[in-house]
Amino acid sequence: MKVHLLGSNQELDGVAKVLLQLRPQYSSATIIEQIKQQQQSGYQLAYVTEKGEVTCVAGFVVGEKLAWGKHIYIDDLVTCEQHRSTGAGSLLINWLKDYGQQIGAKQLHLDSGVQRFPAHRFYLRERFDIASHHFSFSIDS
Repeated sequence: MKVHLLGSNQELDGVAKVLLQLRPQYSSATIIEQIKQQQQSGYQLAYVTEKGEVTCVAGFVVGEKLAWGKHIYIDDLVTCEQHRSTGAGSLLINWLKDYGQQIGAKQLHLDSGVQRFPAHRFYLRERFDIASHHFSFSIDS
């Protein structure tokens, strides 16, 4: 298994296929369009391959906040269903930790839906802390 930082649009098809497992409200074309739009604001993608196949993807941004300092915020993290529990997720999280150190980030952050219990077990195994409750409000309601 190897981690890659997305460097070109040619890599998007394989990455999008895995991201669709987390974000099924998109089609292949619309998720690629959305990724390209978010890349203009600093969104990056890292992914794991094994035998030429994308097995795990993380979409993230590097930011800076008063509360966290320089940090990496993981917007999207998904391992292809048939490749879960193979170490791909741990490999990608460790890559993000190393990448964060290289760029001077002090923390990794992510949100996870309250119903995603297997994901929560994974994050706790990876030594993430439950540090806050995330609140949201839909402005268009």
